[in-house]
Amino acid sequence: MTGHEQNKCGLVAVVGAPNAGKSTLVNAMVGQKVAIVSPKAQTTRARLMGIAMEGDTQLLLVDTPGIFDPRRRLDRAMVAAAWEGADGADAIALVIDGRRGLGPKVMALVETLKNRREPKIAIFNKVDIADKPKLLDHAAALNEALAFEETYFVSAQTGDGVPELKAALAARMPEGPWHFPEDQVSDATDRMIAAEVTREQLYHQLHAELPYASAIETERYTEREDGSIEIHQQILVERDTQRAIVLGKGGSRIKEIGAKARAELQELMGVRVHLYLHVKVRPNWEEDRDLYREIGLDWVK
Repeated sequence: MTGHEQNKCGLVAVVGAPNAGKSTLVNAMVGQKVAIVSPKAQTTRARLMGIAMEGDTQLLLVDTPGIFDPRRRLDRAMVAAAWEGADGADAIALVIDGRRGLGPKVMALVETLKNRREPKIAIFNKVDIADKPKLLDHAAALNEALAFEETYFVSAQTGDGVPELKAALAARMPEGPWHFPEDQVSDATDRMIAAEVTREQLYHQLHAELPYASAIETERYTEREDGSIEIHQQILVERDTQRAIVLGKGGSRIKEIGAKARAELQELMGVRVHLYLHVKVRPNWEEDRDLYREIGLDWVK
Protein backbone atom coordinates (compact mmCIF):
# COMPACT_ATOMS: atom_id res chain seq x y z
CA MET A 1 0.00 0.00 0.00
CA THR A 2 1.05 3.56 -0.52
CA GLY A 3 -0.31 6.81 0.79
CA HIS A 4 1.03 9.31 -1.78
CA GLU A 5 -1.56 12.02 -2.38
CA GLN A 6 -1.01 12.14 -6.16
CA ASN A 7 -1.77 8.47 -6.66
CA LYS A 8 -5.02 7.41 -8.33
CA CYS A 9 -7.05 4.24 -7.97
CA GLY A 10 -10.35 3.19 -9.46
CA LEU A 11 -12.59 0.29 -10.37
CA VAL A 12 -13.49 -0.65 -13.95
CA ALA A 13 -16.21 -3.26 -14.46
CA VAL A 14 -15.59 -5.18 -17.67
CA VAL A 15 -18.95 -6.47 -18.94
CA GLY A 16 -20.24 -7.95 -22.15
CA ALA A 17 -21.99 -10.85 -23.82
CA PRO A 18 -20.32 -14.29 -23.59
CA ASN A 19 -17.16 -14.75 -25.66
CA ALA A 20 -16.59 -11.05 -26.33
CA GLY A 21 -12.98 -11.43 -25.17
CA LYS A 22 -13.28 -9.80 -21.74
CA SER A 23 -10.76 -12.09 -20.03
CA THR A 24 -8.22 -11.72 -22.83
CA LEU A 25 -8.58 -7.94 -22.59
CA VAL A 26 -8.13 -7.93 -18.79
CA ASN A 27 -5.02 -10.11 -19.15
CA ALA A 28 -3.64 -7.78 -21.82
CA MET A 29 -4.09 -4.69 -19.63
CA VAL A 30 -2.61 -6.38 -16.57
CA GLY A 31 0.34 -7.59 -18.64
CA GLN A 32 0.06 -11.22 -17.61
CA LYS A 33 -2.54 -13.92 -17.24
CA VAL A 34 -4.98 -13.45 -14.37
CA ALA A 35 -8.18 -14.83 -15.93
CA ILE A 36 -8.76 -18.05 -17.84
CA VAL A 37 -9.24 -17.76 -21.55
CA SER A 38 -11.17 -20.18 -23.74
CA PRO A 39 -12.87 -20.02 -27.14
CA LYS A 40 -15.94 -21.40 -25.35
CA ALA A 41 -18.48 -18.90 -24.06
CA GLN A 42 -19.26 -18.44 -20.35
CA THR A 43 -15.92 -19.73 -19.07
CA THR A 44 -15.51 -16.95 -16.49
CA ARG A 45 -17.79 -17.90 -13.62
CA ALA A 46 -16.93 -15.63 -10.71
CA ARG A 47 -15.80 -12.03 -10.35
CA LEU A 48 -12.04 -11.94 -10.76
CA MET A 49 -10.11 -8.75 -10.29
CA GLY A 50 -7.05 -8.00 -12.38
CA ILE A 51 -4.80 -5.24 -11.03
CA ALA A 52 -3.13 -3.12 -13.71
CA MET A 53 -0.65 -0.27 -13.21
CA GLU A 54 -0.53 2.77 -15.48
CA GLY A 55 1.92 5.36 -14.18
CA ASP A 56 0.65 6.58 -10.81
CA THR A 57 -2.75 4.90 -11.36
CA GLN A 58 -3.89 1.51 -10.13
CA LEU A 59 -6.70 0.09 -12.26
CA LEU A 60 -8.88 -2.53 -10.57
CA LEU A 61 -10.35 -4.47 -13.48
CA VAL A 62 -13.30 -6.66 -12.55
CA ASP A 63 -13.52 -9.45 -15.15
CA THR A 64 -17.17 -10.42 -14.91
CA PRO A 65 -18.95 -13.51 -16.25
CA GLY A 66 -20.54 -12.99 -19.65
CA ILE A 67 -24.07 -11.68 -19.27
CA PHE A 68 -26.67 -13.89 -20.92
CA ASP A 69 -30.19 -15.21 -20.39
CA PRO A 70 -29.87 -17.33 -17.21
CA ARG A 71 -31.71 -20.63 -17.00
CA ARG A 72 -30.00 -22.73 -14.33
CA ARG A 73 -29.07 -21.74 -10.77
CA LEU A 74 -25.39 -21.55 -11.78
CA ASP A 75 -26.33 -19.26 -14.68
CA ARG A 76 -28.29 -16.97 -12.36
CA ALA A 77 -25.38 -16.80 -9.92
CA MET A 78 -22.98 -15.92 -12.75
CA VAL A 79 -25.18 -13.12 -14.08
CA ALA A 80 -25.73 -11.77 -10.55
CA ALA A 81 -21.94 -11.74 -10.06
CA ALA A 82 -21.51 -9.77 -13.27
CA TRP A 83 -23.87 -6.97 -12.27
CA GLU A 84 -22.58 -6.89 -8.69
CA GLY A 85 -19.10 -6.38 -10.15
CA ALA A 86 -20.39 -3.21 -11.82
CA ASP A 87 -21.93 -1.68 -8.70
CA GLY A 88 -20.26 1.60 -7.81
CA ALA A 89 -17.58 1.24 -10.51
CA ASP A 90 -15.74 4.36 -11.68
CA ALA A 91 -16.42 3.16 -15.22
CA ILE A 92 -18.28 0.32 -16.92
CA ALA A 93 -16.48 -1.00 -19.99
CA LEU A 94 -18.81 -2.78 -22.40
CA VAL A 95 -16.76 -5.17 -24.53
CA ILE A 96 -18.26 -6.12 -27.89
CA ASP A 97 -17.03 -8.80 -30.28
CA GLY A 98 -16.14 -6.61 -33.26
CA ARG A 99 -16.38 -9.53 -35.64
CA ARG A 100 -19.96 -10.38 -34.63
CA GLY A 101 -21.12 -6.82 -34.11
CA LEU A 102 -24.40 -5.89 -32.43
CA GLY A 103 -26.75 -8.76 -31.77
CA PRO A 104 -29.73 -9.26 -29.43
CA LYS A 105 -27.45 -10.08 -26.45
CA VAL A 106 -25.45 -6.87 -26.85
CA MET A 107 -28.55 -4.72 -27.32
CA ALA A 108 -30.21 -6.27 -24.27
CA LEU A 109 -27.13 -5.25 -22.29
CA VAL A 110 -27.33 -1.74 -23.69
CA GLU A 111 -30.93 -1.47 -22.50
CA THR A 112 -29.87 -2.45 -18.97
CA LEU A 113 -26.94 -0.02 -19.04
CA LYS A 114 -29.34 2.85 -19.75
CA ASN A 115 -30.55 2.56 -16.14
CA ARG A 116 -27.06 2.73 -14.62
CA ARG A 117 -25.35 5.92 -13.49
CA GLU A 118 -21.73 4.81 -13.87
CA PRO A 119 -19.74 6.31 -16.79
CA LYS A 120 -19.86 3.91 -19.76
CA ILE A 121 -17.10 3.11 -22.24
CA ALA A 122 -17.65 1.05 -25.41
CA ILE A 123 -14.83 -1.26 -26.52
CA PHE A 124 -14.99 -3.10 -29.83
CA ASN A 125 -12.61 -6.05 -29.49
CA LYS A 126 -11.15 -8.47 -32.09
CA VAL A 127 -10.67 -5.69 -34.64
CA ASP A 128 -7.83 -7.69 -36.21
CA ILE A 129 -10.36 -10.18 -37.59
CA ALA A 130 -13.35 -7.85 -37.99
CA ASP A 131 -14.73 -6.22 -41.12
CA LYS A 132 -13.36 -2.67 -40.70
CA PRO A 133 -16.10 -0.71 -42.57
CA LYS A 134 -18.80 -2.57 -40.66
CA LEU A 135 -17.10 -1.69 -37.35
CA LEU A 136 -17.82 2.00 -37.87
CA ASP A 137 -21.45 1.23 -38.68
CA HIS A 138 -21.73 -0.89 -35.51
CA ALA A 139 -20.18 1.91 -33.44
CA ALA A 140 -22.58 4.49 -34.85
CA ALA A 141 -25.60 2.26 -34.20
CA LEU A 142 -24.42 1.50 -30.66
CA ASN A 143 -23.96 5.16 -29.77
CA GLU A 144 -27.33 5.97 -31.26
CA ALA A 145 -28.92 3.47 -28.86
CA LEU A 146 -26.90 4.77 -25.89
CA ALA A 147 -24.41 7.65 -25.94
CA PHE A 148 -21.18 6.16 -24.59
CA GLU A 149 -18.60 8.60 -23.22
CA GLU A 150 -15.91 7.09 -25.43
CA THR A 151 -15.61 4.30 -27.99
CA TYR A 152 -12.42 2.29 -28.55
CA PHE A 153 -11.32 -0.26 -31.12
CA VAL A 154 -8.79 -2.84 -29.88
CA SER A 155 -7.45 -6.32 -30.37
CA ALA A 156 -6.78 -7.88 -26.99
CA GLN A 157 -5.16 -10.81 -28.82
CA THR A 158 -2.53 -8.75 -30.68
CA GLY A 159 -2.39 -5.82 -28.24
CA ASP A 160 -3.41 -3.28 -30.88
CA GLY A 161 -5.05 -0.27 -29.20
CA VAL A 162 -4.69 -1.72 -25.68
CA PRO A 163 -2.05 0.80 -24.40
CA GLU A 164 -4.24 3.72 -25.54
CA LEU A 165 -7.32 2.20 -23.90
CA LYS A 166 -5.44 1.55 -20.66
CA ALA A 167 -4.12 5.14 -20.56
CA ALA A 168 -7.61 6.54 -21.23
CA LEU A 169 -9.16 4.45 -18.43
CA ALA A 170 -6.39 5.49 -16.03
CA ALA A 171 -7.02 9.17 -16.82
CA ARG A 172 -10.64 8.73 -15.66
CA MET A 173 -9.80 7.25 -12.25
CA PRO A 174 -10.15 9.36 -9.08
CA GLU A 175 -7.30 10.39 -6.80
CA GLY A 176 -6.72 8.06 -3.89
CA PRO A 177 -4.30 5.53 -2.41
CA TRP A 178 -3.65 2.23 -4.14
CA HIS A 179 -5.62 -0.67 -2.71
CA PHE A 180 -2.97 -3.32 -3.41
CA PRO A 181 0.85 -3.54 -3.52
CA GLU A 182 2.32 -2.38 -6.82
CA ASP A 183 3.48 -5.88 -7.83
CA GLN A 184 0.16 -7.67 -7.12
CA VAL A 185 -1.74 -8.63 -10.29
CA SER A 186 -4.94 -10.20 -8.93
CA ASP A 187 -7.10 -10.43 -5.82
CA ALA A 188 -7.68 -14.15 -6.44
CA THR A 189 -6.07 -16.52 -3.93
CA ASP A 190 -3.50 -19.06 -5.12
CA ARG A 191 -6.03 -21.75 -4.26
CA MET A 192 -8.63 -20.15 -6.56
CA ILE A 193 -6.09 -19.60 -9.35
CA ALA A 194 -5.06 -23.27 -9.18
CA ALA A 195 -8.69 -24.37 -9.62
CA GLU A 196 -9.17 -21.95 -12.53
CA VAL A 197 -6.05 -23.21 -14.32
CA THR A 198 -7.26 -26.82 -14.11
CA ARG A 199 -10.73 -25.80 -15.28
CA GLU A 200 -9.20 -24.00 -18.24
CA GLN A 201 -7.41 -27.20 -19.26
CA LEU A 202 -10.73 -29.05 -19.11
CA TYR A 203 -12.17 -26.55 -21.59
CA HIS A 204 -9.14 -26.68 -23.87
CA GLN A 205 -8.86 -30.44 -24.03
CA LEU A 206 -12.47 -31.60 -23.88
CA HIS A 207 -14.04 -28.92 -26.09
CA ALA A 208 -17.69 -29.86 -26.74
CA GLU A 209 -17.44 -33.24 -25.00
CA LEU A 210 -17.99 -31.77 -21.54
CA PRO A 211 -19.55 -28.32 -22.02
CA TYR A 212 -20.35 -26.92 -18.58
CA ALA A 213 -21.16 -30.01 -16.54
CA SER A 214 -17.99 -29.82 -14.45
CA ALA A 215 -16.47 -27.90 -11.55
CA ILE A 216 -13.17 -27.99 -9.66
CA GLU A 217 -13.14 -28.45 -5.90
CA THR A 218 -9.85 -28.03 -4.06
CA GLU A 219 -9.61 -30.66 -1.31
CA ARG A 220 -6.16 -29.71 -0.05
CA TYR A 221 -3.64 -26.94 -0.76
CA THR A 222 -0.47 -27.10 1.32
CA GLU A 223 3.10 -25.82 1.17
CA ARG A 224 5.76 -28.47 1.70
CA GLU A 225 8.91 -27.89 3.73
CA ASP A 226 10.98 -27.58 0.55
CA GLY A 227 8.81 -24.64 -0.62
CA SER A 228 6.90 -26.61 -3.25
CA ILE A 229 3.09 -26.67 -3.33
CA GLU A 230 0.93 -29.80 -3.02
CA ILE A 231 -2.57 -29.49 -4.46
CA HIS A 232 -5.35 -32.09 -4.44
CA GLN A 233 -8.34 -31.26 -6.63
CA GLN A 234 -11.57 -33.03 -7.45
CA ILE A 235 -13.09 -32.64 -10.89
CA LEU A 236 -16.83 -32.86 -10.26
CA VAL A 237 -19.11 -34.21 -12.98
CA GLU A 238 -22.76 -35.21 -12.95
CA ARG A 239 -22.69 -38.62 -14.65
CA ASP A 240 -20.51 -41.71 -15.02
CA THR A 241 -20.29 -41.15 -18.78
CA GLN A 242 -18.75 -37.72 -18.12
CA ARG A 243 -16.26 -39.24 -15.70
CA ALA A 244 -15.13 -41.64 -18.42
CA ILE A 245 -14.61 -38.71 -20.80
CA VAL A 246 -12.43 -36.83 -18.31
CA LEU A 247 -10.37 -39.92 -17.47
CA GLY A 248 -9.80 -40.92 -21.10
CA LYS A 249 -8.55 -44.30 -22.26
CA GLY A 250 -6.34 -45.78 -19.55
CA GLY A 251 -6.39 -42.45 -17.70
CA SER A 252 -4.60 -40.72 -20.58
CA ARG A 253 -6.83 -37.63 -20.70
CA ILE A 254 -6.65 -36.76 -17.02
CA LYS A 255 -2.86 -37.24 -17.07
CA GLU A 256 -2.60 -34.75 -19.94
CA ILE A 257 -4.91 -32.28 -18.16
CA GLY A 258 -2.81 -32.59 -15.00
CA ALA A 259 0.50 -32.21 -16.82
CA LYS A 260 -0.56 -29.05 -18.66
CA ALA A 261 -2.17 -27.50 -15.55
CA ARG A 262 0.89 -28.35 -13.43
CA ALA A 263 3.29 -26.76 -15.93
CA GLU A 264 1.26 -23.55 -16.05
CA LEU A 265 0.91 -23.34 -12.27
CA GLN A 266 4.65 -23.77 -11.83
CA GLU A 267 5.24 -20.91 -14.25
CA LEU A 268 2.66 -18.68 -12.52
CA MET A 269 3.79 -19.45 -8.97
CA GLY A 270 7.52 -19.78 -9.55
CA VAL A 271 7.78 -22.95 -7.45
CA ARG A 272 7.46 -26.68 -8.02
CA VAL A 273 3.85 -27.88 -7.94
CA HIS A 274 2.60 -31.37 -7.12
CA LEU A 275 -0.90 -31.61 -8.58
CA TYR A 276 -3.17 -34.58 -7.90
CA LEU A 277 -6.46 -34.80 -9.80
CA HIS A 278 -9.40 -37.06 -9.04
CA VAL A 279 -12.70 -37.31 -10.91
CA LYS A 280 -15.82 -37.66 -8.81
CA VAL A 281 -19.42 -38.14 -9.91
CA ARG A 282 -21.66 -35.83 -7.89
CA PRO A 283 -25.16 -35.56 -9.36
CA ASN A 284 -26.63 -32.07 -9.04
CA TRP A 285 -23.36 -30.49 -7.88
CA GLU A 286 -24.88 -27.19 -8.99
CA GLU A 287 -27.13 -27.36 -5.91
CA ASP A 288 -24.14 -27.49 -3.48
CA ARG A 289 -23.99 -24.20 -1.54
CA ASP A 290 -20.44 -24.86 -0.29
CA LEU A 291 -19.20 -25.35 -3.84
CA TYR A 292 -20.55 -21.94 -4.84
CA ARG A 293 -18.48 -20.41 -2.05
CA GLU A 294 -15.45 -22.39 -3.26
CA ILE A 295 -15.69 -21.00 -6.79
CA GLY A 296 -16.42 -17.46 -5.63
CA LEU A 297 -20.15 -17.16 -6.37
CA ASP A 298 -23.07 -16.20 -4.16
CA TRP A 299 -25.92 -18.68 -3.75
CA VAL A 300 -29.02 -17.43 -5.58
CA LYS A 301 -32.56 -18.75 -5.52
